[in-house]
Amino acid sequence: MNPEALSALICDIAHELAGGPDTGALDDAMIPPVEKLAVMRPKDRAHGDWSSNIAMQLAKKAGMKPRDLAQLFAAKLSDAEGIASVEVAGPGFINITLDSASAAAVVDTVLEQGAQYGRNDHLGGKTLNLEFVSANPTGPIHIGGVRWAATGDSMARVLEANGAKVVREYYFNDHGEQINRFAKSLLAAAHGEETPADGYKGAYINEIADRVIAEAKTDGVDILKLPRVDGGVDKDGNALGEGDSEQREEFRKRAVPMMFAEIQQSMIDFRVNFDVWFHENSVYEDGEVDKAFAVLRENGDLFEKDGATWFASTRHGDDKDRVIIKSDGNYAYFAADIAYYWNKRHRAMDPADVAIYMLGADHHGYIGRMMAMCAAFGDTPGENMQILIGQLVNVMKDGKAVRMSKRAGNVVTIDDLVEAVGVDAARYSLARTDYNTSVDIDLDLLASHTNENPVYYVQYAHARSCNVERNAEAAGISADNADLSLLDTEADGVVLAALAQWPSVLAQAGDSRAPHRVAHYLEDLASAYHKWYNLERVVPMALTDPEERGSEETRETLRIAKNPEPARAAARLKLNDAVRTVIAAGLDLLGVSAPQQM
Repeated sequence: MNPEALSALICDIAHELAGGPDTGALDDAMIPPVEKLAVMRPKDRAHGDWSSNIAMQLAKKAGMKPRDLAQLFAAKLSDAEGIASVEVAGPGFINITLDSASAAAVVDTVLEQGAQYGRNDHLGGKTLNLEFVSANPTGPIHIGGVRWAATGDSMARVLEANGAKVVREYYFNDHGEQINRFAKSLLAAAHGEETPADGYKGAYINEIADRVIAEAKTDGVDILKLPRVDGGVDKDGNALGEGDSEQREEFRKRAVPMMFAEIQQSMIDFRVNFDVWFHENSVYEDGEVDKAFAVLRENGDLFEKDGATWFASTRHGDDKDRVIIKSDGNYAYFAADIAYYWNKRHRAMDPADVAIYMLGADHHGYIGRMMAMCAAFGDTPGENMQILIGQLVNVMKDGKAVRMSKRAGNVVTIDDLVEAVGVDAARYSLARTDYNTSVDIDLDLLASHTNENPVYYVQYAHARSCNVERNAEAAGISADNADLSLLDTEADGVVLAALAQWPSVLAQAGDSRAPHRVAHYLEDLASAYHKWYNLERVVPMALTDPEERGSEETRETLRIAKNPEPARAAARLKLNDAVRTVIAAGLDLLGVSAPQQM
């Protein structure tokens, strides 16, 4: 019996008790839905396999003492198939112990369903547009973007495992002042000049400038001989005027696609595959800005003041109104945000029921205007639009923060991190921490093969389970027709309980947009498995350790533990295989490999 089935049983009993002679004040309307009646795993195994606080939830409404109501539940539960015993404890907790066969039934469920175990459809019927990373195409992906790549892709996988249709989307900011600064920086680098005060620095700027010049020459264009007007000085020291030029435009049109291609390849190498690469420029070129503005104007949410066009965002909870078309006729940055959201919700293919934005810590001030815009379109903030704010990442080595990029100067890029620790460790370490909190990435730890390294600890559990299976096969042990009721030790029970919790963990991770819960679960399961491995043998083991010498009684106890009878070995082998199945599925949701040997 798994936790979900037990919760459903408790819910059925609650409805059975409602209106009865002993609980006349309790009626069906008081009873929460089954998903609100989840059972818990007691910290102390002596308190049973599972515990419920339903009596304390309902007692006040029913006009009863919690322990009295708990006793009524306990009496009903004690008669249920698969339950060995029920005890009322403390102020009204109901502690439940399953019989060994019922507890072990989860093993068959896992092995029958394989990688599908725990997956569900409760988010089915919805299209979730998940936008993440979305770094400007002005340089390589830095560590903050890498965190969103790991977390965002893991979140997409978790949401899909809960039945949602997920559109992974990358928004390219290829329109606006940041692109102008990028082009000016390349132009300065090409001429050996100092980087503009508002420009981009790093060895990659010189690298990109050289690549642009070489590409242009291949196309028969000597880019440095094109007209240049950039606010600098000519060879004779004469000042040049401000403004764009053919030379700067040539750098822009060639360099930006280069950065697009580099970013796209970095994402692929990091095992992140986007469904949509959306270009900011397209909302202007395709008329999306005009469409969105027309809706807001019709709703009375646009007005003119001081020669500019404003969005009346205070009507929808923002702290001030926002300029969207400046007095000089140029669009403000927020104009594209408005059009982009409208596009997500109304595009021809895969319109979003929910638009999820994963933004950096420096975008916290954007939430008010974004939610106001959502409401102005008649949508529900927090439902149709959800904004997740990620916190900072600190990369540590030898206990100190590091800045190790060869290309980008004083930041750590995706290539730097992958080169240092590999894709598996990089993805796992960034996805295992709640994005709402800052995180320290310890390069020394992630490169180590020790149990302190969380990704190694989980992957080693998988590799160890594969080794157990190989050794069992060599020893002629088969899990066919295994009697799972023989999984009756305390260590067996801990692993079985962990396996049973996977479906609810996966559902909670999807509902709360929290892929780190998957990592934490895997570490708990790995811990239970490693302890089980050290206590419960599958393949017989010779008694050669001098410390095992002692009385005949002691040696016989060890002989039984380390040389299990065939039936018990078969049951344990089946449990081992179930653990391997769940760990592999969980690692896959984080985009991390499950090695068979380490």
